[in-house]
Amino acid sequence: MIGVTLLRSILFALVFYPGTVFAVLFAFPVSLRGPLAFQNYAVGWARFHGWCCRVLLNIHSRVEGPVPRGVALVAAKHQSMYETLELLVLLDRPAMVVKRELADIPGWGRVATMYGAIPVDRAGSASALRTMLRAARAVIAQDRPIVIFPEGTRTPVGEQPPLRAGFAGLYKALGLPVVAVAIDSGRLCPRGSFLRRAGTITFRFHEPLPAGLPREDVEAAVHDRINALDR
Repeated sequence: MIGVTLLRSILFALVFYPGTVFAVLFAFPVSLRGPLAFQNYAVGWARFHGWCCRVLLNIHSRVEGPVPRGVALVAAKHQSMYETLELLVLLDRPAMVVKRELADIPGWGRVATMYGAIPVDRAGSASALRTMLRAARAVIAQDRPIVIFPEGTRTPVGEQPPLRAGFAGLYKALGLPVVAVAIDSGRLCPRGSFLRRAGTITFRFHEPLPAGLPREDVEAAVHDRINALDR
Protein backbone atom coordinates (compact mmCIF):
# COMPACT_ATOMS: atom_id res chain seq x y z
CA MET A 1 0.00 0.00 0.00
CA ILE A 2 2.90 2.36 0.63
CA GLY A 3 3.87 1.97 -3.03
CA VAL A 4 0.39 2.93 -4.24
CA THR A 5 0.26 5.86 -1.82
CA LEU A 6 3.66 7.09 -2.98
CA LEU A 7 2.69 6.81 -6.64
CA ARG A 8 -0.56 8.68 -6.07
CA SER A 9 1.26 11.40 -4.14
CA ILE A 10 3.84 11.83 -6.92
CA LEU A 11 1.10 12.08 -9.56
CA PHE A 12 -0.68 14.68 -7.47
CA ALA A 13 2.49 16.76 -7.16
CA LEU A 14 3.19 16.50 -10.90
CA VAL A 15 -0.31 17.70 -11.81
CA PHE A 16 -1.44 20.08 -9.08
CA TYR A 17 1.68 22.18 -8.50
CA PRO A 18 2.47 22.95 -12.16
CA GLY A 19 -1.23 23.67 -12.64
CA THR A 20 -1.07 26.09 -9.73
CA VAL A 21 1.88 27.92 -11.31
CA PHE A 22 -0.18 28.49 -14.44
CA ALA A 23 -3.17 29.55 -12.32
CA VAL A 24 -1.07 32.20 -10.58
CA LEU A 25 0.33 33.48 -13.89
CA PHE A 26 -3.14 33.85 -15.42
CA ALA A 27 -4.55 35.38 -12.23
CA PHE A 28 -3.29 38.85 -13.05
CA PRO A 29 -5.10 39.28 -16.41
CA VAL A 30 -8.23 37.69 -14.91
CA SER A 31 -8.16 40.24 -12.08
CA LEU A 32 -8.64 43.02 -14.64
CA ARG A 33 -12.17 41.71 -15.25
CA GLY A 34 -13.23 42.72 -11.75
CA PRO A 35 -13.44 41.28 -8.21
CA LEU A 36 -16.29 38.83 -8.81
CA ALA A 37 -14.64 37.31 -11.88
CA PHE A 38 -11.40 36.92 -9.98
CA GLN A 39 -13.10 35.36 -6.95
CA ASN A 40 -14.82 32.83 -9.21
CA TYR A 41 -11.46 32.14 -10.84
CA ALA A 42 -9.95 31.38 -7.43
CA VAL A 43 -12.82 29.02 -6.65
CA GLY A 44 -12.15 27.32 -9.98
CA TRP A 45 -8.55 26.72 -8.89
CA ALA A 46 -9.85 25.23 -5.64
CA ARG A 47 -12.13 22.94 -7.65
CA PHE A 48 -9.09 21.86 -9.66
CA HIS A 49 -7.40 20.94 -6.37
CA GLY A 50 -10.48 18.96 -5.35
CA TRP A 51 -10.45 17.11 -8.69
CA CYS A 52 -6.77 16.23 -8.23
CA CYS A 53 -7.52 14.91 -4.74
CA ARG A 54 -10.47 12.79 -5.84
CA VAL A 55 -9.00 11.40 -9.06
CA LEU A 56 -5.29 11.16 -8.26
CA LEU A 57 -5.31 10.62 -4.48
CA ASN A 58 -8.75 9.04 -3.96
CA ILE A 59 -9.44 11.57 -1.21
CA HIS A 60 -13.05 12.70 -0.85
CA SER A 61 -14.94 15.14 1.38
CA ARG A 62 -17.93 14.42 3.60
CA VAL A 63 -19.97 17.35 4.91
CA GLU A 64 -21.94 17.15 8.15
CA GLY A 65 -24.21 19.86 9.51
CA PRO A 66 -25.55 23.08 7.96
CA VAL A 67 -23.09 24.96 5.76
CA PRO A 68 -23.45 28.71 6.44
CA ARG A 69 -24.44 31.06 3.64
CA GLY A 70 -23.79 34.78 3.52
CA VAL A 71 -21.85 36.74 6.11
CA ALA A 72 -20.49 34.77 9.07
CA LEU A 73 -17.26 34.18 10.93
CA VAL A 74 -16.20 30.58 10.28
CA ALA A 75 -13.65 29.14 12.73
CA ALA A 76 -12.10 25.93 11.47
CA LYS A 77 -9.65 23.27 12.59
CA HIS A 78 -6.45 23.37 10.53
CA GLN A 79 -4.45 20.18 9.97
CA SER A 80 -3.44 20.38 6.30
CA MET A 81 -3.56 22.45 3.12
CA TYR A 82 -6.61 20.44 2.04
CA GLU A 83 -9.19 22.44 4.00
CA THR A 84 -7.81 25.83 2.99
CA LEU A 85 -8.87 25.07 -0.58
CA GLU A 86 -11.88 22.86 0.02
CA LEU A 87 -13.53 25.58 2.11
CA LEU A 88 -13.37 27.88 -0.93
CA VAL A 89 -15.68 25.41 -2.65
CA LEU A 90 -17.96 24.59 0.28
CA LEU A 91 -18.58 28.22 1.26
CA ASP A 92 -19.57 31.21 -0.87
CA ARG A 93 -16.32 32.95 -1.93
CA PRO A 94 -14.94 33.07 1.62
CA ALA A 95 -12.05 35.34 2.55
CA MET A 96 -9.45 33.72 4.78
CA VAL A 97 -7.41 35.19 7.58
CA VAL A 98 -3.79 34.30 6.74
CA LYS A 99 -0.52 35.01 8.47
CA ARG A 100 1.34 38.04 7.15
CA GLU A 101 4.28 35.91 5.97
CA LEU A 102 2.04 34.17 3.40
CA ALA A 103 0.68 37.45 2.08
CA ASP A 104 4.27 38.63 1.54
CA ILE A 105 5.23 35.72 -0.75
CA PRO A 106 6.00 37.16 -4.22
CA GLY A 107 3.32 36.28 -6.75
CA TRP A 108 1.14 34.13 -4.52
CA GLY A 109 0.77 36.85 -1.90
CA ARG A 110 -0.39 39.34 -4.50
CA VAL A 111 -2.95 36.88 -5.83
CA ALA A 112 -4.21 36.10 -2.32
CA THR A 113 -4.60 39.80 -1.55
CA MET A 114 -6.54 40.40 -4.77
CA TYR A 115 -8.91 37.59 -3.81
CA GLY A 116 -9.53 39.22 -0.43
CA ALA A 117 -7.29 37.31 1.97
CA ILE A 118 -7.03 39.05 5.33
CA PRO A 119 -3.41 39.20 6.55
CA VAL A 120 -2.78 39.08 10.28
CA ASP A 121 0.41 39.95 12.10
CA ARG A 122 1.08 37.39 14.83
CA ALA A 123 2.77 40.09 16.87
CA GLY A 124 -0.74 41.36 17.49
CA SER A 125 0.02 45.09 17.51
CA ALA A 126 -2.83 47.60 17.61
CA SER A 127 -1.92 48.79 14.12
CA ALA A 128 -1.98 45.23 12.78
CA LEU A 129 -5.41 44.64 14.33
CA ARG A 130 -6.79 47.82 12.72
CA THR A 131 -5.45 46.71 9.33
CA MET A 132 -7.03 43.29 9.76
CA LEU A 133 -10.38 44.82 10.72
CA ARG A 134 -10.40 47.14 7.70
CA ALA A 135 -9.81 44.19 5.40
CA ALA A 136 -12.48 42.12 7.19
CA ARG A 137 -15.10 44.85 6.93
CA ALA A 138 -14.41 45.20 3.22
CA VAL A 139 -15.17 41.48 2.85
CA ILE A 140 -18.37 41.79 4.88
CA ALA A 141 -19.50 44.61 2.59
CA GLN A 142 -19.35 42.07 -0.25
CA ASP A 143 -21.64 39.68 1.69
CA ARG A 144 -18.87 37.10 1.99
CA PRO A 145 -17.99 34.88 4.97
CA ILE A 146 -14.65 35.10 6.75
CA VAL A 147 -12.67 31.97 7.59
CA ILE A 148 -10.19 31.94 10.43
CA PHE A 149 -8.09 29.09 11.80
CA PRO A 150 -8.20 30.16 15.45
CA GLU A 151 -5.42 27.83 16.65
CA GLY A 152 -3.14 29.81 14.37
CA THR A 153 -1.40 27.14 12.31
CA ARG A 154 -1.62 23.55 11.08
CA THR A 155 -1.64 21.12 13.99
CA PRO A 156 -0.76 17.42 14.02
CA VAL A 157 -3.51 14.93 14.80
CA GLY A 158 -4.12 14.84 18.54
CA GLU A 159 -2.83 18.35 19.29
CA GLN A 160 -5.32 20.96 20.51
CA PRO A 161 -3.47 24.21 21.23
CA PRO A 162 -5.29 27.17 22.80
CA LEU A 163 -6.91 29.69 20.50
CA ARG A 164 -4.84 32.71 19.53
CA ALA A 165 -5.93 36.16 20.64
CA GLY A 166 -6.74 37.30 17.10
CA PHE A 167 -9.90 35.18 16.99
CA ALA A 168 -11.49 36.81 20.05
CA GLY A 169 -10.53 40.28 18.79
CA LEU A 170 -12.11 39.64 15.40
CA TYR A 171 -15.24 38.07 16.93
CA LYS A 172 -15.80 41.01 19.26
CA ALA A 173 -15.02 43.76 16.76
CA LEU A 174 -17.12 42.40 13.89
CA GLY A 175 -20.15 41.36 15.94
CA LEU A 176 -20.82 38.30 13.77
CA PRO A 177 -22.10 34.85 14.70
CA VAL A 178 -19.38 32.22 14.57
CA VAL A 179 -19.66 28.79 12.98
CA ALA A 180 -17.13 26.26 14.26
CA VAL A 181 -15.95 23.55 11.85
CA ALA A 182 -14.26 20.32 12.93
CA ILE A 183 -11.98 18.80 10.25
CA ASP A 184 -9.94 15.60 10.38
CA SER A 185 -7.72 16.07 7.31
CA GLY A 186 -4.54 15.30 9.25
CA ARG A 187 -5.31 11.58 9.18
CA LEU A 188 -4.82 11.48 5.41
CA CYS A 189 -2.63 14.53 4.78
CA PRO A 190 -0.33 14.75 7.81
CA ARG A 191 1.60 17.94 8.36
CA GLY A 192 5.13 17.80 6.98
CA SER A 193 4.57 14.62 4.97
CA PHE A 194 4.73 14.27 1.19
CA LEU A 195 2.49 11.22 1.31
CA ARG A 196 -1.29 11.60 1.15
CA ARG A 197 -3.40 8.57 1.93
CA ALA A 198 -6.72 7.68 0.30
CA GLY A 199 -9.91 8.07 2.32
CA THR A 200 -12.63 10.52 3.33
CA ILE A 201 -12.12 13.83 5.16
CA THR A 202 -15.02 15.07 7.27
CA PHE A 203 -16.11 18.70 7.57
CA ARG A 204 -18.48 18.97 10.52
CA PHE A 205 -20.27 22.36 10.61
CA HIS A 206 -21.76 23.14 14.01
CA GLU A 207 -24.75 25.37 14.70
CA PRO A 208 -23.82 29.09 14.87
CA LEU A 209 -22.79 30.65 18.15
CA PRO A 210 -24.40 34.08 18.54
CA ALA A 211 -22.48 37.34 18.52
CA GLY A 212 -21.72 39.06 21.80
CA LEU A 213 -20.77 36.10 24.01
CA PRO A 214 -18.12 36.66 26.70
CA ARG A 215 -14.63 35.90 25.45
CA GLU A 216 -14.12 32.93 27.76
CA ASP A 217 -17.41 31.34 26.70
CA VAL A 218 -16.98 31.71 22.95
CA GLU A 219 -13.35 30.56 23.04
CA ALA A 220 -14.24 27.48 25.09
CA ALA A 221 -17.15 26.59 22.81
CA VAL A 222 -15.17 27.08 19.60
CA HIS A 223 -12.17 25.14 20.92
CA ASP A 224 -14.38 22.23 21.91
CA ARG A 225 -16.26 22.17 18.60
CA ILE A 226 -13.34 22.47 16.18
CA ASN A 227 -11.66 19.55 17.99
CA ALA A 228 -14.75 17.31 17.98
CA LEU A 229 -13.16 14.96 15.41
CA ASP A 230 -9.75 14.96 17.05
CA ARG A 231 -10.43 12.89 20.14
